[in-house]
Order: sequence, then structure tokens, then C-alpha cells
Amino acid sequence: MSAPTAAPKAPSLILGTAGHIDHGKSALIKALTGTDPDRLAEEKRRGITIELGFAQLELPDGRTMGVVDVPGHERFVRQMIAGATGIDVALLCIAADDGIMPQTVEHLHVLELLGINNMVVALTKCDLVDEEWTAFMVDEIVGRFARTPYADAEIVPVSARDRRGLQELLEAIGRAADHARRTHEENSFARLPIDRTFTIKGSGTVATGTLWSGRISPDDELELLPSRKRVRVRGIQEHGEPVDVAEPGSRTALNLASIGTDEVRPGMMLATPDAVVPTDRFDAEVTYLGPESRKAPLETGTVARIAHGTTEVPGRILLMNGQTRIEPGQSALAQIRLEEPLAMARGDRFIIRTFSPVEVVGGGEALLCHPRRRTALSPTEQTLLRALADHQDQIAIDAAVEGSKGLATAASIANTTGLGTAVCAERLASLEESNALASIISPRSKTIYYAKAKDIASLCSSIENALMKFHAANPEKTGIGKAELLLFAGKGLDADSLDALLALMAHDKRVVLDGAEISHPKAGARAKQRELEIVKTLSGALDDAGLTPPTTDALTEQLGIPKQAAHRALGFLNENGYARRVGNFYFSAKALQQAEETVVRHLQSNGPSTATELKDALRISRKHAIPLLEYMDAQGTTRREGDLRKLSGA
Repeated sequence: MSAPTAAPKAPSLILGTAGHIDHGKSALIKALTGTDPDRLAEEKRRGITIELGFAQLELPDGRTMGVVDVPGHERFVRQMIAGATGIDVALLCIAADDGIMPQTVEHLHVLELLGINNMVVALTKCDLVDEEWTAFMVDEIVGRFARTPYADAEIVPVSARDRRGLQELLEAIGRAADHARRTHEENSFARLPIDRTFTIKGSGTVATGTLWSGRISPDDELELLPSRKRVRVRGIQEHGEPVDVAEPGSRTALNLASIGTDEVRPGMMLATPDAVVPTDRFDAEVTYLGPESRKAPLETGTVARIAHGTTEVPGRILLMNGQTRIEPGQSALAQIRLEEPLAMARGDRFIIRTFSPVEVVGGGEALLCHPRRRTALSPTEQTLLRALADHQDQIAIDAAVEGSKGLATAASIANTTGLGTAVCAERLASLEESNALASIISPRSKTIYYAKAKDIASLCSSIENALMKFHAANPEKTGIGKAELLLFAGKGLDADSLDALLALMAHDKRVVLDGAEISHPKAGARAKQRELEIVKTLSGALDDAGLTPPTTDALTEQLGIPKQAAHRALGFLNENGYARRVGNFYFSAKALQQAEETVVRHLQSNGPSTATELKDALRISRKHAIPLLEYMDAQGTTRREGDLRKLSGA
């Protein structure tokens, strides 16, 4: 007989309870796991679950699941929503002696709105009813679930008291786990909504939650949201056991260094630094169920409770495109403006609850998390939101490109759509291959920019026109800097995208790039010719002046050259070795060589000499001699010792 094959390790999955108060959720979890999820003394005293409870369930094949037990009382629906966030399989408990009750319905709404479609129904307390009534209740549940996502959910009669049906329930949960659609992304950034915090003596602060996505290891740095404080992970437990890596979908406890529970609270989120930017508004597709008490529409401008992850904040629901209301059972695009920021990301689910009475009336999916404030949508914006709502990624990317101002990159489209950068890059490359888009590359950053060919041509024309206008207004200038050019022809460009356009234009000989200076090849050429003429004039004047040149101001005045143009020309002569600035004067290279030869001959013949003696040898005045001698000292030709100068090598 061959040895039994070990069951494969199941992906990290979370089982979450749901159901009306006193329908046996906690008793059933205790019977299944051996763990009492009711932690609080008040829970024991009152016989109800108030806070979230946690356990670990072993399936018949050896796999394990984390378990979140949620409150069933109507006053604790917020805690229920927090617990349902991040679960993969729902265990709905319906008491056989009670049937479907108000919180049963409300919990069903929450599960459906959160996109949790995988469910097992436990018909509890079957020891209190006979078989005929049990069969009747099963039929009742099947009928009520017929038009919901849970029409195919297995229904298992059980009793925690006499353990009837527990094995069958475990097997049903195992089958549900086999078919559970993973809601957690393994390769994305880490996000963990905090549902509990406490302090362990000698260890410090511990925060727990269900890890939505990503992986976390000891010594990782995380960002606490919405405060954006950085914290370090000291240690990790998964389902009560120390681990080296927390996996997505697992019940995770993080021991955090150097922070107290006064700064880390339930409702906050831990995430990879800079991966999620808290937002005070987001665009969403809202599904309105309506209150159970009455069939009232949802009016635009309604203020409600917006539950996301483990937190809940007030928010105003503004319907799009002039829509003033939606009826129960309808969906619509809306912008939700929050009174407090949420760490929301594209695709996150949320729940809408009214203030009075407090009821679950709807929910939805976040589409854009940092939109501009608007309710009137352009056709492109409408296409984008509709595509995001329908999970049509390619159409969403195409719409984002269409709506982008200027040049688009994979990163900018990813930021607009909330889709992955790699997905956006692939689609942009495909659009370029089909000639729907053209691309240019920044020579500095190597970033690829995309736009329609006609839009790139239009941007290039704008730059060319801006250069022509600049040259017309500044005929004496040979070119313009990038920062100034951006002011003239920016149109949503930045320095890097401008570099990409200029590289293309330089290749096509539509601009001239000379270091940091940009010019038009025609208009700029005229200025350059005038500047060349000024350079020649000044060079000749300095040659003629020899060792007695006038000051710069006097020289430009004598020659009738504008000061700015003269300074640029002299700078050119200096940089290229045709002249040197010495004190307040420019000397030609020829004059400097003559002065140096004269001083060297004098010192070789006469030895160390005073400045006056060297001045007389040069046959110039002191105002020219002193700067020249100091220049030779700096160049290492001479060396000053007191009042005397000698050759450096002497």
C-alpha cells in the first residue's frame, strides 16, 4: 500500500460568519474549531458577539482557514462590515427555529455589495425542530436565494449542541474553498486594514487584520494611513503562529516598533509606503438597495455613512450627469465626497449606510480614487468610468489616453485608471503597433511618451512657433532656456517630456540644441550671426588694445555694442581661450602671452623684483600692471614673497 499523499497547502483563505443575532454563529464556530470567538466579558455576560472574534478551522483534507466571527446585532453592523472585509467564503447562519430575520437580510446585502459570492448556509439549532420543519426551512431559504448570487449555495442542517451535521458542514466549506475566487493580489503592494490593536508586555503594540494584498516580512517599513506615519514591523504572526512572511488573505498580527496604541487604532490601514494616497473623494458605481422600512429613492447630495475596510466616515453622494435620484434596485455613477480621508484604491468595495435609522441601503465599487471635483462628465470620462465599472481594462486605457492632456506614459495612465503599470504599458505598446498612437523617448530619463501622431505634431508646432515669437521679441538673443520655453509652450508638458519633443525636433532639424540653450534654426541663426560679428569686433579691439585695454563698460560704449550682447561675446572669448578676464579688464590671449614673456625675461635678468619694477618693464600703468601680476601669481608663473616677486621655479 502506498503512503498517503499529503494534501496540498491551500491558499490563504478567510471564512467569515454572517447572520442574525442569536442564530448560533459563535456556538457553531466553537463546535467546529474548539475556539470560543467571544473574547469580551460583556460578550459572555450578554451572550452576544460585540467585537470581531477569530479562530482557525481545519478542513477534512488537512487544509486550514482563518475564521472571522462577526456580530449579528443590528447595533453592531459596522463591526460586521469590518469583519466581512477581506473574507473569501461566507458562512451564513440561519436558526431553524427563527428563519430569515432582518439582520440575515442586511448581512446578505453586505456580502453581496462587497462582492463575496462564495457562501455556505448553516441551518443552525436543528435540535430544536423536527425533520419536517427543517426541510420546510431549507425550501424557504432556497426560494429566498433564487434570484441572488447565492442561489447555488449549499445548505447544511446542523446543531452545535449535539454536533449534528458538523462533518457535512466542514465538507461543504471545503468544497466552497476549492471554488473560492481569490480576491487578494499576491504580487501587488501590501494593504492591511486594522480591526484590532492591543499591547503585549515586553513586545509593544500589536495590530491585527486580514492582509488584503502583498506580502509583509519582519523589518519591513509600512505606512500608517491616513496619518502617513512610517512604522517598522518587528514580528509577524499568522493565525496565531510566528511566520517569516505574511501571505495575502491571511489573518495577520503585526508587532510594530516604536508606536503606541494611541497612534494605531482600528479603522486605520497599514500599507506599503507611498502605494496608497488617502483621498477625500472618489468616483464609483453605486448600487442602491433602498431602506427595508420604505421604498424611497436615493437623492443626489444625500449624506450617508461610507464604510470601507474597517472604518466608516460620513460622505456626500453626488450623482453624475444631472441625474437627481435613483430608485431601489438601480445603479448609477456617482462621486462621493468624504468628510475624512480614506485609504481607497481602485476596485475597493464599500457599503452605504443611512444615519437615521441606521440601515445598509447600498454600496459599490471605487473606480477613480483621485478625480477632480465634477459631476458633469465628458463623453471620454463617461466611457472611462463605464469601462472601469465593467472591468474592460483595454477600453478604460484607451479612454484615459483620449482624455489625457499632452503626452501620456504608462505610469500616468496607471495613475488615472488605477490599473497596473505593466498592463497599461502593454496596451500602449499595442496601440503604437497598430498606428493608433505614436511614441517619443526622453533622452534623459528614457521614459516613453505616447500620443496620437497629430497631437505630437501639434506640440512640436507649438514649440516651433514659441521659438519664432521669442526670436522676434528678442533679436539680440541666440536662444532660450528650457524653463523659459516651458512657460511659452508648456501645454501640460514638464521638463522631461519637453526633452523628448526637443530630441525629435532636433533630429528633424526643427530646433538647434546648444547645451542648455534652444533656438530656431532660422531665426536663431540670424542672432548667432550677429553675435559672431560682435565676437570678431571685440576680439579685434582687444588685440589692438594690447596691455592697456579699457574696462568692459568703456569698451562696449566705444564700440556701440549693447552691454548684454557684449558680455555674452566676451564670455565666449574667455571660455574658448581667445581672451581672459583679469580683474576689471579683458586681455587678448596675445597680450597676455606678451606680458608673461616680458615678466619672465625681467626676472631672469634682474632677479626678484617689486611690482613697480615689473610695471616699468611692462611699460603700463599700475591699474593694468597689478591685475596682470596677480593673474601670473594665480597661474603659477610667478610667486610673491613680501614686496618681491620671483619665478615660481626659482
